[in-house]
Amino acid sequence: MPKPIKVLSIFGTRPEAIKMAPVVKELERTEQIISKVAVTAQHREMLDQVLGLFDIQPDYDLNIMAPEQTLYDITAKALLGLKPILEQEKPDIVLVHGDTTTTFIASLASYYQQIAVGHVEAGLRTHNKYSPFPEEMNRKLTGSLSDMHFAPTGTSRENLLDEAVDPEAIYVTGNTVIDALLATVRPDYTFADPNLQQIVQKEKEILLVTTHRRENLGEPMRQVYQALREVLAQRPQAFIIFPVHKNPAVRRVVEEELGQHPRVQLIEPMDYEPFVNLMNQATIILTDSGGMQEEAPSLGKPVLVLRDTTERPEAVRAGTVKLVGTSATIITNETLTLLKNPEAYKAMANAVNPYGDGKASQRIAQAILYHFRQSDQLPDEYGLV
Repeated sequence: MPKPIKVLSIFGTRPEAIKMAPVVKELERTEQIISKVAVTAQHREMLDQVLGLFDIQPDYDLNIMAPEQTLYDITAKALLGLKPILEQEKPDIVLVHGDTTTTFIASLASYYQQIAVGHVEAGLRTHNKYSPFPEEMNRKLTGSLSDMHFAPTGTSRENLLDEAVDPEAIYVTGNTVIDALLATVRPDYTFADPNLQQIVQKEKEILLVTTHRRENLGEPMRQVYQALREVLAQRPQAFIIFPVHKNPAVRRVVEEELGQHPRVQLIEPMDYEPFVNLMNQATIILTDSGGMQEEAPSLGKPVLVLRDTTERPEAVRAGTVKLVGTSATIITNETLTLLKNPEAYKAMANAVNPYGDGKASQRIAQAILYHFRQSDQLPDEYGLV
């Protein structure tokens, strides 16, 4: 009988955990694979919420998060902390996800020990190294160190091919976030917070807002919040629910611009399960998040992206999301158009999500078996885009 394949999945933030959770669970179910998990806890509390929801018990936890941590702090702690783990486990392959500092450093640490790297959600590009920062270069550098590239879409594959990645090392899988989403959203979901439950039952037009990008801190975010105030002024039936990021630089401006408005509910960042079910209750989503650009279209929710660039152009082409930047005038006009024009709303809400069918994790597990010659069957390709 062939020796089992040891796979070490490494992640450190809530978005990574959400997207890696269905992969970890699929690896656990795969007979020929020994699955191990290490977390850096680059984010702590938000990471733990997802681990609990999906019942994942990490084998290693570096717990590196510290108040006001910098990119230098995360980089140094993760690199040094992962060294003994890799030396002890000697995995056949390390799986990383996306574009965080943990992702890049885990890839680098694996490379230093000549361990193969598999990159989940590979090939996304804006071609601007400072937007998003530092994510664009984290993702690109990880790609340079990877041996297996799990591209969510055909567009992502083309980006990798343009960078001379071996075509046989690329697997188009769909995005694992759709796997996680479809396993978590329920039409009969009841929110534990009675105030939130009352809002989603009572309000007819709910705008769900999130902001956190470093490049939007300061005046760009202030412009966003001023636009939201103008939308509320022109649309008395509209209500905003805003889970506010813990970054003090975000919170200060949110409080100044929206804190006293009677039709704005500022809440703490939410666990993944209630949050995606809140997305399902929203009318429109305004966000600078990358992951929400993939999730919301599966729920039929138009997304206005509060950024000038996106590494997810498939959604723009499909019509499920629209880049609106951080200009108060543009955000106001685009939001009001969706609220006032049913045809414009339907065009975005009914567009086909290009990002997945809920089977990405199965394709990744199958690709690993194929790569390590435990199976002669290639996974089918996800091919909507």
